[in-house]
Amino acid sequence: MLLYPPIDEIKKKADSRYTLVIMAAKRARDLVAEKPALVEIDNNVPISIAAEEIVGGEITYSRPPKAQNGDAPADADAAAAQAGAAGQGARI
Repeated sequence: MLLYPPIDEIKKKADSRYTLVIMAAKRARDLVAEKPALVEIDNNVPISIAAEEIVGGEITYSRPPKAQNGDAPADADAAAAQAGAAGQGARI
């Protein structure tokens, strides 16, 4: 069970619980794949590190813009990857 950071703090960083779960899961997988942690904490559990990074603002997310007819853009994955390449921290 995740005790710190408090879930109320984490929920402020995403527009939905689903988004929050996806952010934490993707980042935890990155940490398991031996990508460097963006924060220093005493815990070495990947999901705890991911939660700390989310609360600290090191991990963010963005949504691809919607097409005018309501369909998702054809190259949404490329747009998301390009958006994540710019800036500091990690963008999921």
